[in-house]
Amino acid sequence: MNPPKTDARRHHDPQVRGFASDNYAGAHPEVLAALALANGGHQVAYGEDDYTDNLQRIIRSHFGSTAEAFPVFNGTGANVVALQAVTDRWGAVICAESAHINVDEGGAPERMAGLKLLTVPTPDGKLTPELIDRQAWGWEDEHRAMPQVVSITQSTELGTLYTPDEIRAICEHAHARGMKVHLDGSRIANAAASLNVPMRTFTNAVGVDILSLGGTKNGAVFGEAVVVINQDAVRHMKHIRKMSMQLASKMRFVSVQLEALLAKDLWLRNARHANEMAQRLAEGVRAVYGVEVLYPVQANGVFAKLPHDVSERLQKRFRFYFWDEGAGVVRWMCSYDTTEEDVDTFVAALKEEMAR
Repeated sequence: MNPPKTDARRHHDPQVRGFASDNYAGAHPEVLAALALANGGHQVAYGEDDYTDNLQRIIRSHFGSTAEAFPVFNGTGANVVALQAVTDRWGAVICAESAHINVDEGGAPERMAGLKLLTVPTPDGKLTPELIDRQAWGWEDEHRAMPQVVSITQSTELGTLYTPDEIRAICEHAHARGMKVHLDGSRIANAAASLNVPMRTFTNAVGVDILSLGGTKNGAVFGEAVVVINQDAVRHMKHIRKMSMQLASKMRFVSVQLEALLAKDLWLRNARHANEMAQRLAEGVRAVYGVEVLYPVQANGVFAKLPHDVSERLQKRFRFYFWDEGAGVVRWMCSYDTTEEDVDTFVAALKEEMAR
């Protein structure tokens, strides 16, 4: 059967590749096929459809029998909805200074959720019980926002990973102080692939209360989910999602993408490949004199320091971002569709620019 005709035209060169973000990659073909499969007839809107119902079964297989998924449009929305659900109006969230909720969400958690972020500098993007205690105080002080939640990211914004035992220690520490634990899992698949463990090993099995489950960076067109693990920790999720403008009317098209990723092993295959390409990239650039890889490459990102003028010339050939432009630090991200040829071509270009 021939595909339906369309008046749409391709406006980009599909041969152009880059290392700016795993968000730059297109949708995985299996995800697109799932969208087409769901696109027939009428289904009840706002999450009462068969695809969202089936997604709950899949989510419980990954995150335990109490888990419930609330599909949303994007990662910032997932974080804002999740954090609202576990804080009071006077509440605060302890997070790493480098956390996405602090650096890259335009102030949305504070502006939209009305909470306070209490940040802690970290050497590698990871919180510890000791670092948490720098902000975990003053619960009875009406002059200070009340610490109610610890938010961690897995994998972190610096491409590093928490071990399951490290997350367990954080959860036990937070719970002992009456706080809940949120996990920002925009790249949770990359973490599980690198650690070679199921996602449950470092979420519900160690005490995480609520998490933001990423899909877009792992091959979806759009769509993430808030996954509630501890039902006693949250209140009025449906109402919070709606008033946060994250309730999709045609939710089946979000849910079926997550189903395509999570029902079998597509999520893991995609993440493993992206991680492998990041390892290949790190090995290649480490061999280039004058380039320093700054953090352990444990997921799909490589953070490096090199001369500023070299980065600017290289950016004219490949898209990527400065992480700390003043310090000459850049970030190179690999995705599920990054190829060995992509990596080798980039490393060769880097060598050329460094030699100039």
